[in-house]
Amino acid sequence: MLKTQVLYDTDFNLWVQSQLQALREGRYEDLDLTHLLEEIEDLAKRDRQALESHLVVIFTHLLKWQFQPEQQCNSWKSSIRNSRIKIARILRDSPSLKNFLPSVLEEAYSDGRKIAADETSLALRTFPEASHYTLEQALDEDFLPES
Repeated sequence: MLKTQVLYDTDFNLWVQSQLQALREGRYEDLDLTHLLEEIEDLAKRDRQALESHLVVIFTHLLKWQFQPEQQCNSWKSSIRNSRIKIARILRDSPSLKNFLPSVLEEAYSDGRKIAADETSLALRTFPEASHYTLEQALDEDFLPES
C-alpha cells in the first residue's frame, strides 16, 4: 500500500496501471483509495472545466466576429466550430453535464468579453455587459452573429 502511494507521486502512469491491475484482479487491499477518490473527483471537475473553457472561447470569437467585422477570418470560425464540437463530445459522453452549462453561462460570457477586448484592443465597454447570445446560439453549429 505504501509503495502505491509513493508511486502516485513519482510515476503517475505506473500508479494508474498498478491500480487498474489490482482492480481487475480483485486485490482491493492493494488499492490506494485516498488517491483513487481524488482522481475520480478530478475527472468530473475536468469535464466541467473543459466545458466552461470551450464556452469562453466561443463567446470570445462570437464577440470578435460581431464587433470587429473587418477582421473576420476563417480561424475565428474554425475556433468556434472546434469548441462546439468538443462541447458536443463531452455532452455525448456525459449527458448530465448539459445541466451544468446554464450555471456557467454568465461567467463564461464575462470572461470571453474580457478576452475579446484584450485581443481586439477595443474598449471593454464596446461589448455588452450581459450576453445577448443564448446557450442554444452558442452551441448551434450554424450560428454566427450579424455585425
